[in-house]
Order: sequence, then C-alpha cells, then structure tokens
Amino acid sequence: MYDLAIIGGGINGVGIARDAAGRGLKVLLVERDDLASHTSSASTKLVHGGLRYLEHYEFNLVRKALKEREVLLRAAPHIIWPMRFVLPVDEGMRPAWLLRLGLFLYDHLGGREILPGTSSLNLLRDRRGDPLQKRLRKAFAYSDCWVEDARLVSLTARDAADRGAEIRTRTECVGLDRAADHWNIDISQNGERSTEQARVLVNAAGPWVDPITALYDRSNHAAKLRLVKGSHIVVKRKYQGDHSYIFQNRDGRIIFAIPYEGEHTLIGTTDQPWSYAEGDATISDSEIDYLCDAASEYFVKPVNRDDIQWTYSGVRPLYDDHSRSAATVTRDYVFDYDRDNGAPVLSIFGGKITTYRVLALQAIRTLADALDVQSNDWTKEAPLPGGDFRPEGFDALVDQFEERWTFIDRSILHRLVRAYGTDTAIMLADVRKAADLGQYFAAGLYEFELRWLIDREFARTAEDILWRRSKLGLHMTTTEQQAVARWFDQQQPIS
Repeated sequence: MYDLAIIGGGINGVGIARDAAGRGLKVLLVERDDLASHTSSASTKLVHGGLRYLEHYEFNLVRKALKEREVLLRAAPHIIWPMRFVLPVDEGMRPAWLLRLGLFLYDHLGGREILPGTSSLNLLRDRRGDPLQKRLRKAFAYSDCWVEDARLVSLTARDAADRGAEIRTRTECVGLDRAADHWNIDISQNGERSTEQARVLVNAAGPWVDPITALYDRSNHAAKLRLVKGSHIVVKRKYQGDHSYIFQNRDGRIIFAIPYEGEHTLIGTTDQPWSYAEGDATISDSEIDYLCDAASEYFVKPVNRDDIQWTYSGVRPLYDDHSRSAATVTRDYVFDYDRDNGAPVLSIFGGKITTYRVLALQAIRTLADALDVQSNDWTKEAPLPGGDFRPEGFDALVDQFEERWTFIDRSILHRLVRAYGTDTAIMLADVRKAADLGQYFAAGLYEFELRWLIDREFARTAEDILWRRSKLGLHMTTTEQQAVARWFDQQQPIS
C-alpha cells in the first residue's frame, strides 16, 4: 500500500513526488510517456513572475512567482540562470509610464537579492538597440531567469527517486477504483497490466486531468479545463548578446525572442484553443505566420519561414475561469480536493513552472491530515541534484573540471556543467583517458552520457535524450540522430 499515488510525470507531478518522498512517505508516480514529454517541455523556458499578468490584476500569482525565482535559482544554478529582458517602448502600444509602473511593481512585489532591477535604455546608443528598427528609441531592461524546463523535471524526479519515490515512466493508468480508505489503480506497462493500491491519489495529468477523473467519476461532471495550445519557433540567430527581447503585439499579447542553444533564437508563444480531437499538438501555418509577423515588426531583418530550424508546441491545462480570451485565462493553479466520497483525491488544474515547488508544498499541506505528515517547507533550502554550488560559481566549476580532465574540450565540459552541475564530477569519476568516454556520436555527445541518463534520469529512447534531457538533436544531422537511435536498439531491453 502506497501512501500517495501520483498520475502525471510533468513538473507538478514530480514536484509533489519529491516533496512527499522527502517527508518519508511511500510514493508511486506513473507517467504514460516520458517525463516532461508534453506541456512541461514545451514552455518558453522561463522562471519569471509573469509581467503581463499584472495587467490582468493577478497580483497574488505574480508575487508568488517572483518570490520563487531566486529560490529556484539557488536550488539549480546549473539549469537556471539570470537573464536580462529588453522591453521596447512602441508608439501606439502601452505608454512608457504604464510600462515603468508595471516594472516598478515587478521589482518590488517579490523581493530581490540576486537579480538586478529595472533600468532605462536609449536604443539609439545602446548596442541592444542595434538589431531593432530605428523607430524604437527607448526601452526598459529588467530581470528574470532562464530554465532548462525538461531537465528541471528529470532532476526533480531523480531527487524524488533518491528519496525513495518509485517513478514509473511508460506506464499508463487505465483504471481507477475508489474504495472507502484506498485507491485501486490499474496500470499498463509494456502491455502487462497490474494493480497498485494507495491511500491517497493526486491527479496531476496536466491536459488529461479530466479524462483521468472520468476513470472513476462517470457522472456528467462539467469539464474544468480550458486547453490552450502554445507554439514556438526556433530560428537562425537574429542578434548577438545574451539578452532577450519582449515585444508588444497589436493584439495586446506579447512574444519573447530569446538566445537559444548557441546559434539560434527562440520566438514564442501563441495562444490557440485546442481539443483532444486534434491529436498531438503541432504548430499551425497561422501560428507560424503570427510569430514571424510579430517578430518582424521589431527586428531590422524580418523573420521568415526559411529561418525556421525547429518548432515545438504544447498544451496548457488552464483552469477554466470562463474568460473570453485564452490570453486572459488565469495562469495560477487551482486545486479540487475531494475527500467526501471515499479515499481522498486531489486534482490539479493549471500552474506554471516557476511556481511548481510552492504548488507541491500547498498540495502536501492540503493532504497533510490524510497523509499524517507535517507541512514544513523543507524544499526551500534543498538543492536539486548537481545544484550544490553558488550561482556565481559556474565558471569556476568549469575551470576546476578542465584542470582535472584536460583531454575533454572545454566546450563539452561547459555543456556538461550546464546540464549536470557538480554531478559532472560523478559522471566522469571513472574517466581517465579519452577512450573511457565511449562511443562518440556528434555535438559533444559520448556514450558515457547516454548511460548516465538511462541509469539516473529515466531516459529510455534517443528522443528522450536528444530532445528532452538535452536539445542536442538541434545540433545533429538526421544521420547523426539515427546513430544514437541505433545505439539504443543494440542495448538490452531497459526496464
């Protein structure tokens, strides 16, 4: 009998698994596909307060998110780092005074110790104005953070497993039976069905929360999700520098242009209604046109379809607050806790990557009586795997490893530390010469890293590694990607 069973291996599910396992609970998490294989790997890759949410008076959400930025930065400085955002003032859009007021609130709502505050820019004199059209004369620069979203999920899941949680990927929940004091959970893995039991259930299935609810509640309950597709394009690099841009659109929305994977720029996102009938979320022609046109309103060199190197789309499982526009639907999370009709179940709607840790804490506090645990905030000071160093110590860590492994190119070590932090030393502990790295594929990927990701981070396929645990697929040819897939095919079946 598990204390807690969680359905869903996105950021909310693994966050709750980690928090619960750290309290000594017996935890089971099941995920139908790979970790972060849907919404949690399709974000704009930001740990941020959500500047535009101030416009919709979501002050509590913004404050909560702003407070979390530096908590997460300290917990995972290898995969989260500060980034400056340039917000041009554009005639006919929101006036400069309104932007400055919003940024003043942004600087002071959540408190800052590491991130610098807002400053004004003369785009005609500042180099950050060079890629922009000359009609743009003034801008504001403010701070948020970048995050490797899918890695945040896999590292959180790994920490949960290290603390005793059982994480089962490629395992689908196919049936739920609710008894008075426990749940019977029917699961299917590799075509084999079995049943597990748990005292408490958490439904963190993201866009599939309602279908999971329907497995045990067959009444005509009203759907509580509003499914919104967000798409991004990755183009050839549009500008030099490690800063990002936030552009205002004529429709009142905003898009970001962000440095991505060295020689690329990430542009997004969109807000489009989505339904289960559409199948896998993919970018539409109209979304491509929207993003290209919106970015071209600001860059000197237009963004066109020929620039696009890759696209990705995800579905945001927003709580349906009956807003007219998808852009104004709340991005905050909402809990539905039912303990009156049998064993307790907590269903989660919405949420943001930035607030996943406090969502998990609030979930445990909601379930504290049912689980018989204290609700102290232990995760606030606990680093994620590889994150036990200060944010400003990244370069020193790379220097340290370069002195020890002189035969590994610094660019490869830099990428490894960005992905694994201090765990890089554990990965390379038995590597004493170049041959110990194993088979070389491309883009700095060696066999030893594949084995680490299989053993420690639940990777099971080439896609898991090339497009979620990393974005190395973006730097490989199709032939090189196929070589990684063949390597997987040659291995013994991975349990």
